[in-house]
Amino acid sequence: MRQNRKIPEINAGSMADIAFLLLIFFLVTTTMDVDKGLLTLLPPWSTEEPPDVKSNRRNVLDILVNSRDQLLVKGKPLDLSELKDLTKKHVNNNGVDPEYSVDPQKAVVSLKNDKGTTYNMYISVQNELKAAYNELRDDYAKTKYGMKLDDLSEDKQKEVKDTYPLRISEAEPEDLGGAAPPAPGGGQ
Repeated sequence: MRQNRKIPEINAGSMADIAFLLLIFFLVTTTMDVDKGLLTLLPPWSTEEPPDVKSNRRNVLDILVNSRDQLLVKGKPLDLSELKDLTKKHVNNNGVDPEYSVDPQKAVVSLKNDKGTTYNMYISVQNELKAAYNELRDDYAKTKYGMKLDDLSEDKQKEVKDTYPLRISEAEPEDLGGAAPPAPGGGQ
């Protein structure tokens, strides 16, 4: 004869507690990737037409990067390694050279990229431009206060940044057809 034995039930009362503890463990120990990118402050959105600003062309340093990652500054080919020094010369000209800006507060760097410009080239150009401004600001801070910009108090840092405002204007990318820079010597 067969005995009717009942199969003992598994006590599942603590299963919810174990699942909850595992969930907390994984939430606490898991790290999330932080998005990396350029720290850029965009102007506030406005439906109004921007005012027509009359700018002296002398104060604008035109930079163009085509789809072949070739750099044109004021219509002439330039190596990326020379961009920082040229930008510093433009911004800190103080009216000496008629090809460059009249004053650091009026100096503008106009950057235009082709739609085919690589991200690496875009980042490299941005780095060179910001490095130029950082060096100008550090030099001014050392001359005036004997310290680097980062070591100054907030009000002195603001004064230095007001003396050398970061004015980089980026135009909407367009398809420039990969136009190659003109040959040296003005040839087409």
